[in-house]
Amino acid sequence: MEEIDEVRALLKSLPRPTSLAERRDRLDTVASAYGVAPDIAFERVRIGHCEAEWSLAPGSDPGRVLLYFHGGGYCSGSIRSHRGMVSETGRAAGVRTLALGYRLAPEHPFPAALEDAVAAVEYLLRIGIPAGQIAIGGDSAGGGLTLATMIRLRDAGRPLPACAWLVSPWVDLEMTGASIDTKDADDPLIHRTYLQELAGAYCGGETPRDPLISPVHADLRGLPPALVQVGSAETLLDDAVAIVERFGEADVAVTLEVWPRMIHAWHLWSARLSAGRQAIASAGAYIGTRLAT
Repeated sequence: MEEIDEVRALLKSLPRPTSLAERRDRLDTVASAYGVAPDIAFERVRIGHCEAEWSLAPGSDPGRVLLYFHGGGYCSGSIRSHRGMVSETGRAAGVRTLALGYRLAPEHPFPAALEDAVAAVEYLLRIGIPAGQIAIGGDSAGGGLTLATMIRLRDAGRPLPACAWLVSPWVDLEMTGASIDTKDADDPLIHRTYLQELAGAYCGGETPRDPLISPVHADLRGLPPALVQVGSAETLLDDAVAIVERFGEADVAVTLEVWPRMIHAWHLWSARLSAGRQAIASAGAYIGTRLAT
């Protein structure tokens, strides 16, 4: 059995949830199945409405920070679900990480998560972390939130992070990309009907074409350089390709990595998946070389 097939088996071993509470618990369970390294130091902090968590690996620079927004379709996911992925990327980049537990839909629809994300950037600036020493990133919905945060900061004339890291980004809540259907049989996690439910919960009464909800429609000029990573077995493959094209149209430096056979946000299972460790190493190198020292 190949490593990715072991992860697929893990995902299939738990029944599909029927309620929001079960969905949230399932993601926390499957994404944190392999735990975290014992040498990572964690510290909780509160930012506005939200809990957040610092992580620091031995030898990493606490003065350079990766601010991370978890995935989960804006309705699930947590600091717990993404703790291993975030802390290991901090180790690979040689930086401290700050994972934000932003408010979730449907209890808190758009723009609550965006307000929380912007507040987290402002928090870092307020405690003395210069923008040039901040990277910002996220997977799935967290990738879309990363883009929306940078757009909001740019439009407000606020300092922008040095770079962005987008993993399997969900940037089109209308789901117009062909891969949402052509990759449906390959993707064990993300399907059209599921995404439609999440999009409705997040948008509330707003149109999914709002550029701060679906950044594929946004003007990306003036944003910092970005690394986009996506798996070839994902229904969101076309989201990643589309946002890379938008970066190119805006004359923003962007790097696209398409990882063969990988599923949505495969980094979450890097403890058992060499391609996850390699993708994290690539992201760490990208972030580490772009942050000021």
